[in-house]
Amino acid sequence: MKTMSTQTVFAYWDSLRGSRSAPERGEIEPGAVRHALLDTFILENGPSGLTFRLAGTRLCALFGGELRDRAFASLWPEPVSRVEIMRMVDAVMDESAGAVTGLRASTAAGTSADLELLVLPLRHGGKTHARVLGALSPVIPPDWLGQEAVVSIEVRSMRIIWPSGRPRPAAAPEERRARFTLLHGGRS
Repeated sequence: MKTMSTQTVFAYWDSLRGSRSAPERGEIEPGAVRHALLDTFILENGPSGLTFRLAGTRLCALFGGELRDRAFASLWPEPVSRVEIMRMVDAVMDESAGAVTGLRASTAAGTSADLELLVLPLRHGGKTHARVLGALSPVIPPDWLGQEAVVSIEVRSMRIIWPSGRPRPAAAPEERRARFTLLHGGRS
């Protein structure tokens, strides 16, 4: 992870989780991640899909306004990116693992910035697939932040982050391929 916000939020989530698949939403103490609150969000998985319950002020400034009650998928106007992000969030909730995504955000004026997105599952009222904790922060805060709004986001990279103390799934066996082998001896 590249940003302080994503590192802070992941470390806090992982420490709360303990041996469980995910911590409860009610266990989250904002003061514990106070240095990352500007970039932190909580999503609710309801009948209309994932919507913002809470969003930090720098995150809202990136998108030009309050994000509360806004659909998470609406941040990605391009259908391909939207599908990729929503599949990633579904995998996070299904696997009880985190995911970090590298993004390139652009404004209507053509300026851009690299962002890092972290999403982590939360339980709510004992239910899984209920909430998501995350952070979305610029790798380097752009000088246009608060003056221009992000209108387009492109997915650049994506990877699953397995919590500490949790076994990773076994890797698929690699195909055997012919290798060049040197046999000593040769002609006598």
